Amino acid sequence: MRIGELSRLTGVSERALRYYEEQELLRPVRRPSGYREYSDAHVDTVRNIRTLLAAGLGTVTIAEVLPCMTDADGQLAVACPDLLDDLVRERDRITAAMDELASARTMLNAIIARPAPAGADVAMECDEAVGA
Repeated sequence: MRIGELSRLTGVSERALRYYEEQELLRPVRRPSGYREYSDAHVDTVRNIRTLLAAGLGTVTIAEVLPCMTDADGQLAVACPDLLDDLVRERDRITAAMDELASARTMLNAIIARPAPAGADVAMECDEAVGA
């Protein structure tokens, strides 16, 4: 199948599919005409890439882990035991980022909830700051 058909079957744009090829996540056969030729297996590969992207992995990491993943009934599973440590590290990185964002949100909520001091001088400064 050609790239348009793969795009239609997976719901992924042709541009994204070309990017996956640049990142060596997809390896279509190239015809003498230059057209990319995809197989039915590429449909599953694209779906697996999308799952790993949704799990927070970048394309560089996906290129490393994808060969060690297996698709069992539409669910990804680890086929190489050595890969588990890498995935745990990625999960811990995402958890740390979530904790930092939660802390920033808490701080911002506190700033939002704090009442503004009374006085016309503050209101005039605010108008000047926002260009009113």
